Amino acid sequence: MEVVLRGGLASLLAGLGTGVGAFAIFFLRRMSPALETTLLSLAAGIMLAAAAFSLLLPGLEVAELRGYGESGAAIVMALSVLAGGGLFWVANRFVPHEHFVKGREGPGGPDAVTSRRLWLFIIAICLHNFPEGLAVGAGFGQDDLGASIALTVGIAIQNMPEGFVVAAALVALNYGVRLSFWLALLTGLIEPVGGILGAAAVALVQPALPWALGLAAGAMIFVVAGEMIPETHRKGFESRATLGLLCGFALMLLLDGLL
Repeated sequence: MEVVLRGGLASLLAGLGTGVGAFAIFFLRRMSPALETTLLSLAAGIMLAAAAFSLLLPGLEVAELRGYGESGAAIVMALSVLAGGGLFWVANRFVPHEHFVKGREGPGGPDAVTSRRLWLFIIAICLHNFPEGLAVGAGFGQDDLGASIALTVGIAIQNMPEGFVVAAALVALNYGVRLSFWLALLTGLIEPVGGILGAAAVALVQPALPWALGLAAGAMIFVVAGEMIPETHRKGFESRATLGLLCGFALMLLLDGLL
């Protein structure tokens, strides 16, 4: 129960980072494509580093300690990464949603009328944020508190620019500033749901910890590779996007080392 509470609280704090970033919409109503690219790529770099240093490496160590051996631990983590990415590929494929840049995805194709456009946006962001909460919750099932805290701080930091990007995109679609802020905040609050589920899975089935860490890492990598990187390379700022990703990766590496 303690693990579940810690994982749920940590993922809530990480999710609130979305609201912190979205609050900037009250002062800055518009965002240039260059700034949007920079912020999204920075968040993508943080997520990639978090998956590597706060989930996969601890997962390998835990798997080895539980008797899998070096080769067995690598196989477990590789399979769990593929499983995590596969689960969210299925969700991305069959749940109707709409991205700000890539457009509508899911059943029915681009001309499908499955829901109001606003709700399709919200579903897309929730699909994006859920793996982050899952990762934070699962991370608190391991014994390395420093790595868990670093993961939480990293996700909270990357949620800040992401929250502003979401709010600014909604304002650009002629939604009100206050509504855009609250919707951006609410999309971050899906993370505690993932956090509680991830922490509960680890708490109830301790041998599942390496698998849970790998699943969360695979889901995050899928989001970065399938959603964030394509959206940062569609407006002619590829070099800026690459630099932003590298800076985000380095920032998360620094956090992981310091904490």
